[in-house]
Amino acid sequence: MTHRSLHLISRDIRNDWKTPYAPAVPYIKAMSQLNQVTDKYITEPGDEIVLRFLTNAAAWRGDTARRVKAELNKILKEHAQ
Repeated sequence: MTHRSLHLISRDIRNDWKTPYAPAVPYIKAMSQLNQVTDKYITEPGDEIVLRFLTNAAAWRGDTARRVKAELNKILKEHAQ
């Protein structure tokens, strides 16, 4: 189960989503401190952070958004197996 580090994915999100939906911002920041969904940010599990980001990222649109959301969903699916 190898995938890009969450901090790299977070960088792509910040570079593409110039004015993110405010409730998504804490999760983007938290992902910037993580490598894998098995890591924790303070006491929050990485998989919960990714899930909450996705929940708050509905307004993020475009090719990069679709690619990154699909990548994050794939990571969560692989983690759940």
